[in-house]
Amino acid sequence: MTPREVFLALVHGVSEGRWDELADLYAEQTDVVHPFDPLRAPALRTRDELREHFRPTGTGPELHRRPVNITVHETTDPEVIVAEFEYQGTAAGEPFSLPGIFVLRVRDGQIVSSRDYFDHLTAARIHGRLEEVVAAVQQRPAAPPGDQPATSITATR
Repeated sequence: MTPREVFLALVHGVSEGRWDELADLYAEQTDVVHPFDPLRAPALRTRDELREHFRPTGTGPELHRRPVNITVHETTDPEVIVAEFEYQGTAAGEPFSLPGIFVLRVRDGQIVSSRDYFDHLTAARIHGRLEEVVAAVQQRPAAPPGDQPATSITATR
């Protein structure tokens, strides 16, 4: 698959809840970070870590979403795309819009690296976790710039 096709399989797989298939879109060794994650979780480096990341928790409100406003930018590197999109849907009957930008490197049809930029506070609100996330951020000591690890949270599931 091309980088564009892999990206589309990813965002449609998330919206359709095909959790068991998503990790297979990634290489066995990968590097997935969420730079805007307020919890500063570590990067996801293996397909097994991604399987765990995508595993449904069974908590939070029922979500219905679809990817919309998709724009895929090709780069001079044939492995790399920048994809802008948003998930629109409802959570507990309330409408939401969650914008995102992914910078993906796809080699041999699998994601070898991804920088996923989301509004994590909106994602936490959608998942009924906003108070939990804010409390966790308030308890974290401030780290000087450059000392913070690569990040990832599962609030986008």
